[in-house]
Amino acid sequence: MFGRKGMILRRVGALAFLIVSAWSLAAAAAQRNRPVRGEDEFGPVVRAYLGYLRAQQEVVDDRVSRREVSADYYRRNSDRIRALRQMAISIARETGNDYLPELEAVATDELETLFETPPSLDLLRAGETLNDTFRYLGAVRMRRDRFYLFARLDPYEQEELRKQAGSKSQPRDQSPTNSLSGEPTSRPRRVGSP
Repeated sequence: MFGRKGMILRRVGALAFLIVSAWSLAAAAAQRNRPVRGEDEFGPVVRAYLGYLRAQQEVVDDRVSRREVSADYYRRNSDRIRALRQMAISIARETGNDYLPELEAVATDELETLFETPPSLDLLRAGETLNDTFRYLGAVRMRRDRFYLFARLDPYEQEELRKQAGSKSQPRDQSPTNSLSGEPTSRPRRVGSP
């Protein structure tokens, strides 16, 4: 009789264990698919970007766990990801739009990756446009490095800036002239039939 009760108790215990395990796995899966705390205030584009940054952090974590990268590389890239996340959340909250520009975060010694001639960091002002390509957003101090964040201008913004620069440098009532002869500059007409 003791053998039968023991077997029933073991089966009930195993069944209870399976139920609790299945419930905890389902809860963990639901937690993974739900936006991280605070991200539900954003639209799908911003949430996707924040998810992308989370995935990048997982890649860096995995690479350091396999000893593929140095501790310094890990720290710098983790800090860069944190700085990008901080700026993305700031932009999304400030504008209230579900849109983010392409963001770049570079440390002082990495400015050459964006600019042939790096700008003077002391003279940079938030909102300033550089090379008609980047808008300076600000600097974020992390553990070791200070990251300078830039938004890459989309082609339409770049074209608008070029038009504005062209209209400022040339008065509207004058046509372009050949600087050597003073004659109006025009394209030669095609001679012959098409």
